[in-house]
Amino acid sequence: MVHLASLVAIGLTGLTGIVAAHPGHDVRAEAAERAAFLQSAPIHSRSLAKCASTLKVRGHQSRNIARRHTAVKNIRRRRGLQPTNHLLKARSDDALNTSHHSNLTGVDSSTDPDVLFGTEATCILGPDVTQGPYYVTGELVREDIRESQEGVPLYMDIQLINTNTCEPIPEIYMDLWHCNSTGVYSGIVASGNGNSADSTNVNTTFNRGVQKSDEDGVVQFLTNFPGHYTGRATHIHVLTHPANETEVLANGTISGLYSTHSSHVGQIFFDQDLISAVGEVSPYSTNTQELMLNSEDSILAEELDTIDPFMEYVYLGDDVSDGIFAWISVGIDPTTDTTVTPAAYYTEQGGVENESSGVGGGSGGGGSAPSGSPPGSSASASATPF
Repeated sequence: MVHLASLVAIGLTGLTGIVAAHPGHDVRAEAAERAAFLQSAPIHSRSLAKCASTLKVRGHQSRNIARRHTAVKNIRRRRGLQPTNHLLKARSDDALNTSHHSNLTGVDSSTDPDVLFGTEATCILGPDVTQGPYYVTGELVREDIRESQEGVPLYMDIQLINTNTCEPIPEIYMDLWHCNSTGVYSGIVASGNGNSADSTNVNTTFNRGVQKSDEDGVVQFLTNFPGHYTGRATHIHVLTHPANETEVLANGTISGLYSTHSSHVGQIFFDQDLISAVGEVSPYSTNTQELMLNSEDSILAEELDTIDPFMEYVYLGDDVSDGIFAWISVGIDPTTDTTVTPAAYYTEQGGVENESSGVGGGSGGGGSAPSGSPPGSSASASATPF
């Protein structure tokens, strides 16, 4: 079976233990908490490997293959993409290897979907020790979270698996957020996060959204590939909410604005080859912040000994600028339920800083933080992505 290359997904951290990348955030403390979780967690909470045969026997794998194959065909048809070059990246034995080009030949529209979409990348999200900085509650329930941001389209297919039963988890909400192509987060006014003098950024919502998993435990998002900022490897944050405590409100957000609970939290990282390819595309190429390599991320390297951190992906066209389709299975224990402390709240009157979070208000906290300016574009946030 071919392993396609990809996104590195690490539960909880993937942070360097040396640099505090956001004001008010202690990366070393988070790293220590994550290490403690991995050491004390039961076997079923450390890997989804034991679930592979169960998922296959019960037909989940075949449905995953069919869904991904159909999604990619539909996206290519809708966007008029007819790729002719190699479409894949193959996973290397070295997790942090930067060269993952596939050695497959003759890959075209007639290639067996099992070959392209049959591999199951998996990661484990841990209990909510810390959700990381720059989390905002009150985000909209939506698939397309790009708004007016420029960047390489990233179509994400994420399946949530119960580590206790090896079954997909339906009707659970996943929060997803990341910085834009030049390393700026929406919803936050803080030293280093773009122009900290621009108080209007607290009212922005780009690259943030919530989705409910379907009967196969799948959530799908359309976003732009994230940029990078000093002190962090390129990543995306994910956080899940207990299904029995969550409801969609009339304004298109989920309940719990000031009392948010989470079952699990984690971050998704990316293959260095893919990051390099995207980095050559505008506006990523205008980002002057220092790029941290995956190989420089001490927590990422450490966690590779415990979990399988790679998400799979395929190019949608001949060039990365045409877009990326990526997928992963995420293992969680849905019985976990802990309180979340956000950096800000997005209310009906706009964004409000959480003064007790120690992040916003333009205050520093030591270490580096994202900087730059949010680029605009004509990308539609109302289009159906899949």
